[in-house]
Amino acid sequence: IIDIIIDIAIKIYLPIFIVSLVILLFYIITYVPIQFIAWIAWLLPLPRREARKEYVIDFLCDVVYPWYWNNLPRRWRNRQNRKRNPNMKTVTLYTDGACSGNPGPGGWGVVLLYDGHEKQLSGGEKNTTNNRMELTAVIKGLEALKEPCIVELYSDSKYVIDALEKGWAKGWKARGWVKSDKKPAMNPDLWERLLELCGKHVVNLHWVKGHSNNPFNERCDLLAVGEWMKLR
Repeated sequence: IIDIIIDIAIKIYLPIFIVSLVILLFYIITYVPIQFIAWIAWLLPLPRREARKEYVIDFLCDVVYPWYWNNLPRRWRNRQNRKRNPNMKTVTLYTDGACSGNPGPGGWGVVLLYDGHEKQLSGGEKNTTNNRMELTAVIKGLEALKEPCIVELYSDSKYVIDALEKGWAKGWKARGWVKSDKKPAMNPDLWERLLELCGKHVVNLHWVKGHSNNPFNERCDLLAVGEWMKLR
């Protein structure tokens, strides 16, 4: 019986192990060259270094990783936006929000990148929600820009990215801040301001997975958490 169990386990788990190992090796083998090429692009003595690095990473990932392919339409629109506005500055904006209790004390964090320069912003509120902090972070980042820009927005909030990208927020506004299921849309005051700012800037949207070793996303998270901890 033990031999039969071992034989079945080998037949079931050995292929899974081999496939997982192949995927892991594929990721490691491709990740290192992509990062190396991106850093070379960043080191070139040309303007818009951070935006150039992100563009190279996006392009190479689009080519190499099948799970990036479903994002190709969005990335294509982003690149067309950059081409249509060649005289506008391209700023990279990372944002994150955090909340203890939801509702409870919350904080938001922002990292702005432009031409090798960085700027950090953060703040908090005593009684808020995680979604409000995510929205506030994006609003504060866009409000910090002194002129219309092309903004490469990176957020780990599906609430923010999907509502903007899929047009939900515009639909809520058109219906008087009522969702398609007839329920009231939350945070209309923040969405109103964010849509206004998106009309001023060309905002290209990028969703990033939270806590996935993205240094700027992690820094925003630390800023946001640090702010709500002050309010405990």
